[in-house]
Amino acid sequence: MNSPMEQRYLERLNRYVTAMRNEKPDCIPIRPFAAEFVATYAGYTCQQVTHDFPQCFDATCRTLADFDWDAAPGSMVYVWTGLTQALGLKYYGIPGIDFSPDTAFQYIEPPEGHAFMREDEYDLLIANPTDFLYNVWLPRVSTEIPEPGAPATYRQNLALVKGAMAMMNYFNAFPAQGARMRAESGTVSAISGIFKAPFDILADKLRGYVGLVSDMLTQPDKVLAACEALMPHLYHVAQSGADPEGHVPIGFWMHRGCVPFFSPDQFESHYWPTLKPIIEALWARGHQTLFYGEGNWDYHLERFRELPDKSIVFHVDRTDMKKAHAVLGDKFCLSGGIPNALLSYGTPDDVRAVCKEVIDTAGRDGGFIMDASAIIQNDARPDNIRAMTDFTREYGRYGTAPVAAVPPRVNDGALKSGWPAEFPADTLPGGCIPWEEKRREIPEIPGDEALAKRIFQEIDGLGYLFIWHCLLSF
Repeated sequence: MNSPMEQRYLERLNRYVTAMRNEKPDCIPIRPFAAEFVATYAGYTCQQVTHDFPQCFDATCRTLADFDWDAAPGSMVYVWTGLTQALGLKYYGIPGIDFSPDTAFQYIEPPEGHAFMREDEYDLLIANPTDFLYNVWLPRVSTEIPEPGAPATYRQNLALVKGAMAMMNYFNAFPAQGARMRAESGTVSAISGIFKAPFDILADKLRGYVGLVSDMLTQPDKVLAACEALMPHLYHVAQSGADPEGHVPIGFWMHRGCVPFFSPDQFESHYWPTLKPIIEALWARGHQTLFYGEGNWDYHLERFRELPDKSIVFHVDRTDMKKAHAVLGDKFCLSGGIPNALLSYGTPDDVRAVCKEVIDTAGRDGGFIMDASAIIQNDARPDNIRAMTDFTREYGRYGTAPVAAVPPRVNDGALKSGWPAEFPADTLPGGCIPWEEKRREIPEIPGDEALAKRIFQEIDGLGYLFIWHCLLSF
């Protein structure tokens, strides 16, 4: 017989999964991405929860114990700056080191003309993205890693080892954190895996926003080819970190493809055709994707509607909730819609009024998850977060009893098409060095060659995931 806490966990998991499948659970699930809010609430500084992930895990669990939330990320602060400092990554400002310990970490856009990928390097990226990341991108984004051919120092070699070991230590800590959340508060880990659109990757950490704007005018064909070259790799990373049970979605952080960053025509020509096939392929294997739509995506909702039923959860930041529900509500679960400014500067009565409006708009018939519009920072007021939580519990009930069972998978996980089962050999998603190349270096293998090949590829795959997670997760 299940313990009371395990019973709570199963009820919440059922509620969360049922809503994400655009169906009606017993009540509206609550899934805040609370980020640095957990620091303030649990008595930590932003430096502590950003730079020391065990303290972030602890702050998360202490917050979850006090709030009736169904699901939450295992680490509310999604960047661990201990790792970014070990690698000397230039694009992060670290709380307590680069500025006040009570300020959230900052992303530092490279100055114009100093992007981490040059305008004449598209062919290098397209030819072998993984090679490009190791040989060109990493030395540029790091204060520690030397360029190929440069003399390597003790400190430089050490930085690469520290970065890799730190990443392994961090990722290996998440299963225990998920188990702790389950045991201590009955809370579901909200997402599993990470994904970003090829176009966003170019705009974020390769060409930068200004550089990509220029390239879309001067060499749009190269931009498209680069997006296409990134597709299998971004799919592979998303798939490798996805929930094997198919319960919780892959997190997809999307921001620079929307208006006004880029035009609707550029979305149509570049963003969407290199995004849609990946989402369809993930869904064919039974994995939902959480479209965390930062900014306003009003112009693109009709395109999202082209995706298979239930394949995504669409999170509303500045998108019009009424429009999102009208266009997408019959196919997909929606989440969010409570403005962050309201949670920081409004009153509990203001919060309850907006929650009622959002629920009446998008949550009357199921298929809705309560959350803030965007990542909740440390300026959010605890009484407002509690008002959002308590009001949703009271007003967001559908009249049925909670169910302590996991719904069966929507998909059986069988791939429905050939894409992306076969990739060109020169893209090598999942690996850095082909076994065939390594095999030529070995005159004879007197034992089990299949075993040697498998172990080589598994370890080589760790090197692959390291650099791609540097790009995507850190």
